[in-house]
Amino acid sequence: MRISTWTFAALILAAAIIAAMLLSRFALPFTAFSGIVATVSGSNESPTNSSGIKFQNGFERVFIQPFGNHSFRVRASLMRDPTGNELSALLDPPIEGPGGKQGLAVDTHVPYGGSATIRNGNLIASLDAGVLSFYRLEANGSRALLTAEYTDDKALPARYYKQEFRASSFSAQFAFTADPDEMFFGVGQQACCKDNTVNKKGQVVDLLNFNSQVPIPVFMSDKVGADFAFSFVLNLNSMMLIWIRDILCSSTTPDKVAWNLASIRRALSRKKRHTTAPVGDYDALQQQYTAVTGRQPTPPDFILGYQQSKLRYYNQSQVLDVAQRFHDENISLAMLVVDFFAWKYQGDWSFDSSLWPDPASMAAQVKELTGAEMMISLWPSVEDLSVNYQTLQENGWLASTRDGTGVVDSFGGVYTRLVDSTNPGGANGEPTVNGGSSVTGIPYARAFAEYFIGTQNAAGKMFPWLHQAAINEGLHNLTDTPVDATECKYMSLTRSTFAGGQRYCSYMWSGDTESRFDVLLQQITAGVSVAASGMSAWTLDIGGFTGLNVESAYGRQLFLIFIRQLNIDTLRCEFMAIECVALVDLVISSLLILVRTKLVIFVTTLVHALTDETHHSQPWAYGEDNFPIIKMYIAERYKLKPYLKKLFQDLQSSGRSIMRPLYYDFSLSDPLVSNATRSNSPLVTHQFMLGPRILVSPVGVENATSKDVYLPHLNAEQLKQGWSWQHWWNETYYGKGGRTVHVDAPLDQIPVFYLGNKDDIFSGNI
Repeated sequence: MRISTWTFAALILAAAIIAAMLLSRFALPFTAFSGIVATVSGSNESPTNSSGIKFQNGFERVFIQPFGNHSFRVRASLMRDPTGNELSALLDPPIEGPGGKQGLAVDTHVPYGGSATIRNGNLIASLDAGVLSFYRLEANGSRALLTAEYTDDKALPARYYKQEFRASSFSAQFAFTADPDEMFFGVGQQACCKDNTVNKKGQVVDLLNFNSQVPIPVFMSDKVGADFAFSFVLNLNSMMLIWIRDILCSSTTPDKVAWNLASIRRALSRKKRHTTAPVGDYDALQQQYTAVTGRQPTPPDFILGYQQSKLRYYNQSQVLDVAQRFHDENISLAMLVVDFFAWKYQGDWSFDSSLWPDPASMAAQVKELTGAEMMISLWPSVEDLSVNYQTLQENGWLASTRDGTGVVDSFGGVYTRLVDSTNPGGANGEPTVNGGSSVTGIPYARAFAEYFIGTQNAAGKMFPWLHQAAINEGLHNLTDTPVDATECKYMSLTRSTFAGGQRYCSYMWSGDTESRFDVLLQQITAGVSVAASGMSAWTLDIGGFTGLNVESAYGRQLFLIFIRQLNIDTLRCEFMAIECVALVDLVISSLLILVRTKLVIFVTTLVHALTDETHHSQPWAYGEDNFPIIKMYIAERYKLKPYLKKLFQDLQSSGRSIMRPLYYDFSLSDPLVSNATRSNSPLVTHQFMLGPRILVSPVGVENATSKDVYLPHLNAEQLKQGWSWQHWWNETYYGKGGRTVHVDAPLDQIPVFYLGNKDDIFSGNI
């Protein structure tokens, strides 16, 4: 028997969302564990028969409460009830469905050895002698098992705790069952550049954030052999391991102190959200998940256009020269990005006036020449020469370590400190954890980092989430935007997040990836896994971040990555941008932070000081033959803006994913899609749908000019529309799908197929 992914979800952050995901054993190493949310799909009506159950077994207390449609929130604690104030990514009350604003109030108390059942819509939670199970209620009144806590005569208890005798912290393990053929999707983004999996079965996931690794404790299951699927979210912000194995196994992490408040250090609140949907209806799971964690506000229109970024523009005149060239070449431009080191000292959070004498005038001139907005990158690191260092240090707004002076870093030989985004006074992203360079003589490990909310081990997953929240709040205030606004007037870009991060005007990119052909395709599996974790506002570095040198013979071959990935971004990513480092020509879509007129916000992004040449990275920098192709794709991007805008509107209203793995739409209509997804076959996993009507199959093989593309058999709704697959470029019809086709793929024709009428797509009809 296997352990269910939904358990895993509960581990990570106080946000137990909608997900009913199965997982294996994991350790919950912090004291106020905030819980799991599990959910199952159904109609919008979600009748409940109870306000909740409390089960008490001596030292352990378990709370099960309806939360959202067809969903439950589960919390566990030791020695005393949870406080109800644990850090959580959950919205309380949820956007849709029952529950919320009830604290720990329940109407049913179950003693040790007792049993009870509670229903919320189509989901049933059952306690039988202390063992927790989840069922889907079928239309005929029968129950179908989703997952149950794993029990065996010779096994550890399914809920297993270890107390740390030196402190009031403890760790915990939870074990659930899973079916042999069950698939699990999501878990956020795993590190670049070798993980090409969509089905995460058989993996061990380290819930630790660093550059390009953004694990999110959200799972979806296909629940093979039943008439439903389900998802699960772990609402825990401590470090942990998640095992999704074919055999019973356990994952452990070091004991951690989760909070710095003694009053809650003995409370473990395990919140999970368990949800289920008809098989193949992953959109229903996403709707319920985002109902309890928040939905992505629609981005400003200009974000859907072309953004120009570079590592880096060194002064104001370089930016104006680039804007003038865009004007002269008649290339559409939505945003121009000023990346790192525009400041004098790290932590000044202002332009170096000797190089940028009048930023407001610069922004106005860029707007006049191109119509583009501007964005700037600022880091949450502060060097001791900055005008802000003393204030931050004196107020305790810099992260520290357990046994050292602070979380330190060395960048260009400069002594720096990390701003503590978890402190309300200094909320300023992710810190570099267990990585990066250290100032010589102060080699403090990041695992010993200490934040306002607790240690890195206990609460570090919350750092980027609180960072996003702080930026979002600041920009809401500066723009007089209502807190509950569903549209963004601005945006920021982050390379790290946590469950629920999608509810901010903040978007994630995949970090500093390598410029290789295999990485180009690996980023597809990363993107669809993020989407399955509730995040559809995701993008990547066009062509990768490092390793692309067009001056070398190999680099000229590798340049194909740039062209083809630019093609992908035109039709694939929610946002489109180019950023390159001069001599080494790194091509990157780093959006970073938007400067809207005079608004300046910062986000963390660690890069390298490079050369000051400016001619590389603009669309005209890659040769006369390629320049027209790039211009053509930028123009094609603008044709798709109405379609993309409608996709974002649907994302906001229902949580419906934009970048869609093939199993989302074709797992019922095409057995090959399910089987190939199970085995992570590149034929299926290296393709995706952009919304419901466009299939993209990037070329990721050096020197290739053609490709085999699998066109899935259309589902019932698509057949009802009278649709068939049609080639984007030459309008060739390929019928109802269910077959592999071999198509030409020159640089100016990435394999793309669409359903229905192309003019209909350009008009924004999805």
